[in-house]
Order: sequence, then structure tokens, then C-alpha cells
Amino acid sequence: MARMAAAEQIALPPPPDAAPARVVSMNLCTDLLAMLLAGEGQLWSVSRIALDPMVSPLADEARDHVINHSRAEEIYLMRPDLVLASTLSPRSTVLMLERLGIEVAQFAPASTLEDVRDRVIDMGRVLGREAAARAVLARFDARLAALGTDQGPRPRAVIYHANGYVSGRGSLSGDILERAGFANAAHAAGYGSGQVMPLEVLALSDPDIVVTARTYPGGSRSEEVLSHPVVRAFRAGRESAVISDQSWVCGTPFVLDAVEQLAEARRRIMAGAGE
Repeated sequence: MARMAAAEQIALPPPPDAAPARVVSMNLCTDLLAMLLAGEGQLWSVSRIALDPMVSPLADEARDHVINHSRAEEIYLMRPDLVLASTLSPRSTVLMLERLGIEVAQFAPASTLEDVRDRVIDMGRVLGREAAARAVLARFDARLAALGTDQGPRPRAVIYHANGYVSGRGSLSGDILERAGFANAAHAAGYGSGQVMPLEVLALSDPDIVVTARTYPGGSRSEEVLSHPVVRAFRAGRESAVISDQSWVCGTPFVLDAVEQLAEARRRIMAGAGE
């Protein structure tokens, strides 16, 4: 049911009679998918966030495109054949573009690795680049299969975010954790995705590994919990992992970077347990 609901949120136009020649993307996640799949000269503009290496694995490639600030007025003046947006993009911006006669394809955020596959397929379809999408998925599937994390014990892990939020079932990072061969200790402790796990509960749950995101330069008070003595103690006394947001903030094939990093941490945990 959850996958069906997610699929219904994606507002995609019918398959084009001809591939759109001038495409503008106004969202980081559609930026990345479009940069992976678009033909030569097809993608005209990407959002400014695509330039940020903290969240964009294609920051260098983004510089080859005109940069937009996700505003309807500037996008309209670019005269695109197609605009790529998220279902979380400002509704007012999407409606204004549509009222101006511009076609907008909206993509829902991915919650699982299967959703990632679906988004690649959908992007290939709206760009008229189905063959490129199939090639990307073939590499994605081969890389995922090579990890071989389906067998054996599952160490217990917690993904601990700023402000103490955790990831559980129904979240992309939670699915990444399970695909890497871990059991989600936050879920076992009764915490769902997006809920705050107090440090005391984190300590009592005693996971084999605490996974955190890479903090931003300068940071914010919300990230201070990631350097709390409890979290530092887990990092010092056992295996830990720090994942860059560029590896899992969007549902793109780059999520396999996070899966591979966590799978390697799992191998180290299992090797240590066998000593």
C-alpha cells in the first residue's frame, strides 16, 4: 500500500512524442537524475543546490549548466520544453509554471532502493532516454548484487541524525541500512523514522554501530548532539560510520556509495566478532 501511495504522488506527463530539447530542473534530486540521463545539450539548467558538494555528488558537472534558483519567473524566461520538480517543490511555483503553459514533471522522494529504480525509469521516460536509463539500472543492479549482504548475522545499528532524529522503516536511509546487512536497533527500540531517540535510550539500546551524517562546516546547534560524549563513546569504543549527505539525501544510484560504506563497516564488525 505504501508503494502504491508513493507512486500515485508522482505527477508525470505522458510519454513525449519527441524528446524535450530544453529541460530545466528545479530540485536537487531531479538535477542528479537528469544529469545522469540527459542527452548532449538536453539539460539546460539545474538548481543552485546542485553546486553544493556536501549534498551533490555531481557538483562539478552542475557547473556545465545554467544555474537557477527554483523561481517560476526565471524558469519561464528560460523557455523550457519541460521542467523537472519534486512533489515537495513549492506548489505555487509549479502551478504558476503550469498556468504559463509549461509542462512540469514531478517526482516523489524515494523511500526505498526499489523507489530509486522507479525514479530512474521515470526520468528516462520523460526525457526520452529509456535506453540510458536501462544502462544505468544494469550497473546499479550489478553493483548491489556484488555486495552480498543478504546472508549471515545482522549487527545492530542506529542512524543518528541532528537533533537526535533516527531513521527507520519507510525511509531511504533505513532501507540503505538494511540492504547493507544491518538490523535497525532504533526500530527494535520502538522508534520510527523521523522520531527523536534520547541519548539515554541510544546508550541503553547499545547498538554495534552508530551511523551519523557528516556535519556541515560551521554547523548548527541541531548537530551538537552528534559530538555529545555518548555518541563519541560509541565512536571510540566500537565501529562507527559517517555518511556524507551526498550519498543518501536523494533517491539516485549514488545511494550505493552509502550501502557499500556500511557493508564494509559490517564486514569489519563481523571480522572482529570472529577473533
